[in-house]
Amino acid sequence: MADRWVDLERPGSQPVERVLLRSGTRLRARLRPRILEDVFGLVEAADLFFEDGTGARGVPFATFVFVD
Repeated sequence: MADRWVDLERPGSQPVERVLLRSGTRLRARLRPRILEDVFGLVEAADLFFEDGTGARGVPFATFVFVD
């Protein structure tokens, strides 16, 4: 996997923060899968909701992996 910039949403009305998730970073998250359409066609993605209450929307499945 590669490093990826994501827009991190915080609870409440705080502004979205752009953060770099480094390759190899492990975070616990709930996910809500969905299909997005971009210029290349349909993309499998997920909204990720992290334990600290933050979330990232529309993260392509190709950019993260599941670990035990």
